Amino acid sequence: MKRRELKYRINWQDPWKKMRNERIRKLRVTYDKDLRIKSAEDFSNRYKWNDYESGREVVNILGNVLNKDFEVLEIGPGPGTLTIPLSEKVRKITCVEASKANLQILKENLKEKKIKNFELINECWEKAKIENSFDLVICSHFLWMVEDLEKHLERMEQFSNRYCVIVQPCGRDEVVKNAFEEICKERYTGQFEPDADYFAYTILREWSRLLDVRYFEYSFELNLEEGIRYIASYLGKFIEVDEQVAGKIKNFLIAKVGEPWVVRDKAVVMWWEPEK
Repeated sequence: MKRRELKYRINWQDPWKKMRNERIRKLRVTYDKDLRIKSAEDFSNRYKWNDYESGREVVNILGNVLNKDFEVLEIGPGPGTLTIPLSEKVRKITCVEASKANLQILKENLKEKKIKNFELINECWEKAKIENSFDLVICSHFLWMVEDLEKHLERMEQFSNRYCVIVQPCGRDEVVKNAFEEICKERYTGQFEPDADYFAYTILREWSRLLDVRYFEYSFELNLEEGIRYIASYLGKFIEVDEQVAGKIKNFLIAKVGEPWVVRDKAVVMWWEPEK
């Protein structure tokens, strides 16, 4: 793999480790024993909202890159946020998903949309045995799961013939930030920011890759109970969300946004051509 010789390099490893350790903290939510099951369903529903709005935004941005004959490798497809819109524009998608629960939801969503041009691999991305190469390798909302970001990017390039793509959230809804400050009694200074894209950008530029970068806005709708679980999934990494705290979140949402709550977020799309 060709890389530039640089006298000075940015030390991204230390802040990456600190950010990731904060992101993967154990969740302390005790008010609902079925939270994980419900949260998985919530996640699927919000990215299905408005016919996979966020995924279609990505596909539109990549319009000049995509080709109907492309074979695509998608890493961590989740409920099909990108899989379903992409399936309409390419020949085949191969999805690598480690979670059996996520895979089951993905299968149901693919069946619902009558999509057939896919292959599913139920393995961890870092260890998955993949024999083919692909026209495009893509991952979305995935970087925070990666321990070694440089190896992740190397592996993406390893299986790409033409393009690599990263889609990553960039910023949190103001309501979530305000809830953190009011309920946790702590100033928000990026405790659960998802802006991992700039780490990847730094590494790739040091490799002399030239990236195209676009940002877009997307939204999804939550009812009151979904909203409580949504905020609890962030606050629960800093405080215990028991019935009392869940009640505070409920009162906060009723006072600030009412019901339903339309969450407005932003995401970044970065794509580049690997050097072989």
